[in-house]
Amino acid sequence: MSRFFSEKYSTLTPYTPGEQPTERQYVKLNTNESPFPPSDKAMAAAAQAAGQLQLYPDPTRRELTAAVAAMCGVNADEVLLTNGSDEILNFAFMAFCDGAHPAVFPDITYGFYKVFAELNGVPYRTVPLRDDLSVDPADFYGANGTVFIANPNAPTGLTLSVAAVEEILKNNPDNVVVIDEAYVDFGAESCVSLIRKYDNLLVTQTFSKSRSMAGARLGFGVGQSSLINDLNTVKYSTNPYNINRLTMAAGLGTLADEAYTRENCRTIMRTRESTTAALRSLGFELADSYTNFLFAKYPGIDGERLYRQLKERGILVRHFAQPRIADYIRITVGSETEMQVLMGALREIVEEC
Repeated sequence: MSRFFSEKYSTLTPYTPGEQPTERQYVKLNTNESPFPPSDKAMAAAAQAAGQLQLYPDPTRRELTAAVAAMCGVNADEVLLTNGSDEILNFAFMAFCDGAHPAVFPDITYGFYKVFAELNGVPYRTVPLRDDLSVDPADFYGANGTVFIANPNAPTGLTLSVAAVEEILKNNPDNVVVIDEAYVDFGAESCVSLIRKYDNLLVTQTFSKSRSMAGARLGFGVGQSSLINDLNTVKYSTNPYNINRLTMAAGLGTLADEAYTRENCRTIMRTRESTTAALRSLGFELADSYTNFLFAKYPGIDGERLYRQLKERGILVRHFAQPRIADYIRITVGSETEMQVLMGALREIVEEC
């Protein structure tokens, strides 16, 4: 770092995104992107919007906000659109966490929570997952802080029921509970309906996974209007024009083609189940996933070794070095062809070992 870098960030460890290599062509199963392109309607809308790039985008995102609200069954003033769901998560750390309201989240979860806490100078506490890597809702009762739970969780793929989340809300009446639903469209149950009952609930979602828009950066949060007003204060104090014209247009096109999204999700879930069965038949251990990825380990083969041997064969997966999960690899559910290539490579590796 330079001699000019602020002391307040000197110990910050930034988030490490998944590899996006350009030196060769990989079967890319490491960042939970969709194997399907965006909807034709999304691409056509974005192309049309390109003709007005000389103008600022609408800072209120009025039309897209109304469309997302309709999709979620809420009012427009209960929705905030952001530059990916990472942005609204960061806004939540800024708006609802401080010295009196530390952040509380699982010890194994989305890695950006810890980064956002440290970036914003927020104290935080991690709660260990159970031995089976599931979240115990009771561990978050009376958390005495702002709770962040990815549901389904990443990288484990496990989920809590709406009833379990409601118990967490009931037992934290004076603190905000943020439920990060980035993967909810792959078989889990959304908690959006609970915002009618709980003024301390913020639900976040993204267009990156199920709607094939990871490259466009579009996310949103849903909560009672008072929470959304708080988050808007932060947004308008940082970047009023946080969503560009092309992304807004593509988002509207995507929502106009919901049948395409639903069919893609069904295909991914079918591929996930067939791949799960194939991995288990090969001897891998993995829990049932409610996401577009699988979290798997093979007894006797280190997770980093699996990652490296797959990479040598032109296949990228994700490996995390945390001790409790170092034996695992996280595998994005790609196309049927990509998963067949993966399984062929894994059979070779297992046979060699």
